[in-house]
Amino acid sequence: MASYRHLARTCIMQTLFAVEFNKNNDPKITLEEILDEFAPKLSETDFAYETLEGVLKHRKDILEMIANYAPEWPVDKIARVDRVILEIGIYEIMYSDDVPPVVAINEAVEIAKHYGDKNSPKFINGVLSSVMNKIKN
Repeated sequence: MASYRHLARTCIMQTLFAVEFNKNNDPKITLEEILDEFAPKLSETDFAYETLEGVLKHRKDILEMIANYAPEWPVDKIARVDRVILEIGIYEIMYSDDVPPVVAINEAVEIAKHYGDKNSPKFINGVLSSVMNKIKN
């Protein structure tokens, strides 16, 4: 189960990243194209579509949380790939009932290791851990 979700999260990250560069792209269509190209054997795509929709629905609040928990970094100065990874992680921590916060953080850090720069995993872990600690208190 975890491996298909990891692949789905990676496709969601790629979708959000791609839509950043072409605001006219429909995110759902972009996700469909990315899933077809990079995850053709992924049969359970509901998780990917639901997560993408959730991130988009709560994006304003998610971006505010990023600003609050990464105050040294204005949101528009955070590397795009790091920001979209944070968006997915915060969505899962704050709004997903079936993803434990620790799993959301671990998944985000793993994606950051692959797609971000050398500082991305530590930065993402710090921000998401702060968000998780906020909801626990």
